[in-house]
Amino acid sequence: MQCRAGCGACCIAPSISSPIPGMPEGKPAGVRCVQLDARNLCRLFGSPERPEVCSRFVADVQVCGETREQALHLLGEWERLTAA
Repeated sequence: MQCRAGCGACCIAPSISSPIPGMPEGKPAGVRCVQLDARNLCRLFGSPERPEVCSRFVADVQVCGETREQALHLLGEWERLTAA
């Protein structure tokens, strides 16, 4: 599946433990990444500054569902289930 333009759920729901420009300690789950713009697009997309975990994310119906709301919920559940 292709990412839904303007979704941004993968930049909000999961935690990111690696540094992000503007968030040197990474970001907690449920917190909007500072690199997510007003249109819910990543300002670092295609940039070498983009964290590897973000670059490696692949949209899939199992984690993204059919809507942005489902993606936020499903990614939040995956985060909860895999949190240490």
